[in-house]
Amino acid sequence: MAETTKKPATRKKAVKAEEAPVVEAAPVAVEEAAAAPAEAAPAVEEAPKAKKPRATKTTKVEKAEEPKAEEVKAEEPKAEEPKEEKVAPKAEVKPARLNASIDPKDFDWEAFEQGGVYATEDKSAVEDAYNATLNKVVENEVVEGEVTEINKREVIVSIGGKSEGVISAADFRYNPDLKVGDKVEVFVESAEDKKGQLVLSHKKARALKSWDRVSEAFEKDEIVKGYVKTRTKGGMIVDVFGIEAFLPGSHIDIKPIHDYDQYVGQTIDFKIVKINQEFHNVVVSHKALLEAEQEAKRAELIGKLEKGQVLEGEVKNITNYGVFVDLGGVDGLIHITDLSWGRINHPEKVVSLGEKIKVVVLDFNDQQKRIALGLKQLTPHPWDNLDPNLKVGDKVTGKVILIADYGAFIEIEPGVEGLVHVSEMSWSTRLHSAQEFLKVGDEVECQILTLDREARKMSLGMKQLTSNPWDNIKEKYPVGSQHKAVVRNITSFGVFAQLEDSVEGLIHISDLSWNKIKHPSELINPGDEIDVVILECDEANHKLSLGHKQLTPNPWDAIEAKYPVGKVVEGTVASTTDKGATITLDSETEGFAFNRDLVKEDGKTAVVGETLPFKVIELRRSTKSVLVSHLRTYQEAKEKAVASEAAATKKAVKNVNANVEKTTLGDIDALAALKSKLEKGE
Repeated sequence: MAETTKKPATRKKAVKAEEAPVVEAAPVAVEEAAAAPAEAAPAVEEAPKAKKPRATKTTKVEKAEEPKAEEVKAEEPKAEEPKEEKVAPKAEVKPARLNASIDPKDFDWEAFEQGGVYATEDKSAVEDAYNATLNKVVENEVVEGEVTEINKREVIVSIGGKSEGVISAADFRYNPDLKVGDKVEVFVESAEDKKGQLVLSHKKARALKSWDRVSEAFEKDEIVKGYVKTRTKGGMIVDVFGIEAFLPGSHIDIKPIHDYDQYVGQTIDFKIVKINQEFHNVVVSHKALLEAEQEAKRAELIGKLEKGQVLEGEVKNITNYGVFVDLGGVDGLIHITDLSWGRINHPEKVVSLGEKIKVVVLDFNDQQKRIALGLKQLTPHPWDNLDPNLKVGDKVTGKVILIADYGAFIEIEPGVEGLVHVSEMSWSTRLHSAQEFLKVGDEVECQILTLDREARKMSLGMKQLTSNPWDNIKEKYPVGSQHKAVVRNITSFGVFAQLEDSVEGLIHISDLSWNKIKHPSELINPGDEIDVVILECDEANHKLSLGHKQLTPNPWDAIEAKYPVGKVVEGTVASTTDKGATITLDSETEGFAFNRDLVKEDGKTAVVGETLPFKVIELRRSTKSVLVSHLRTYQEAKEKAVASEAAATKKAVKNVNANVEKTTLGDIDALAALKSKLEKGE
């Protein structure tokens, strides 16, 4: 009966404690009252509500007789009146101890009799410690979890408190090194779905903190891992911390990449080179990491380099100017001139891409990190094997390997070549182009002009193998002799005409025609045959002065006879300039009239196409010009008429004056006679 009475009392007491707004019964005391036998039921007092749910108020438990259980029932209603309630004094909480591990003097016989493992006063402390180990799952928050299992499709992550969630393996494809036991951040989407499962997302957790991570990695210049998702215009899209970053095509690798698709689906290390805070744009580079790694290797290698050191490398790239050789992460350049002792047009004739070759270090620059390599230096120089009996004046045969404007290079032996200057190709002094005489691949015979074995230089000549036509030039082409020549070149100042091979002369523009011309091309073209006369011969300087107009009569002799000064002829205004007009006198002769000489009798100026009489006023033989004037044709007649009229007027005035003078004298005589008569009459 005691047991049946106590259990409902305890249940009722718990209900009252929940209804009380301020006071709450201590859980440990309630549990002890329910578990204890009737004869050992302790007296329990209610305690005020604590601030923390796990804090407990314990009371000192003493043995009492059975009737006191009824007292507990009688005191239960007092929980509704906080003012009249007595609060039990706080008991000290001792650390949890097992009864089996404590001193016999401190053994709790009461707990032992009730079947408990812990002491009564330690039970609440043990409960608090256990509850602290349990994590409370809060939705829409990022928490840290531990990977407990991995398969091809899913990753199992535990967030503590026996709470595990399943995450798609695609969320972790950026991290191929993920293993069981790794700590990862996850986003709690739901504490329990329809199936009662915890729903976690690693992708959302990365997205929430991705921008902060990206900014931090950019500021600290850290290396980040990224998953290459897809190819796009100009580069690739890379997943970095859940953010889609852009990888330019030029930043994928140090060498040019043509096939971007080979990188799709790979996880690669990157360096963040640029971020846009406003638009959340991120630019990454894999090339920057390779360059930094290469720079470190280059610095290490250059520190060990020595001039003349022989290294082995692989041909990495071939250009028009040389070959780049990979020396083990560091590139060196073999210039095209250091590939072979002989002259080559392109490095591909000596090496091929990917070929393993030995090279010698010619020079290196610590600051610019450049390494100059050589290949031909590993073989003896061909000049060392040149025939020691070869000397100046000897004839040699070679092949034209290169032509420049100033001459041609002739290869005598492999790696041994000489230069034939353009002036040594022909006895002509007129500057030619080497292409006029030779072309690449021609076999030619030359004479050695100079030979310097130490400097390894040789000059050759071609014209020395033929006789010099200028030795007896005066006998062959005396001054005044007439010859036929071929026009080879036309310039603004004259024409070069060839009399024979290596013998040319200049016809000055003033010696081409008796008439004035602006350019020789008005009269002649290259390749035309022309009659010339030798005007002057300079044997020392190999120069001939030729003339063409001298073979025809000077037309000015006929012009002076046909148009003497003072003659009036008909002329037509052909054209006008600021100073005057050109007047056509006949089909072969033109004159010039100044503006003042073009004024007509009516005061107007003659215009183009108008035919008028012109008077020849001057012949200028030096400039081959005829000066005419229309004004003079009528101005002189007017002047003559005015002069004649003036003369007649003068004569008439003279006659009048004479008559006047006679009349006056007669009158004087008559008056004198009259005067004398009068005087006599008186």
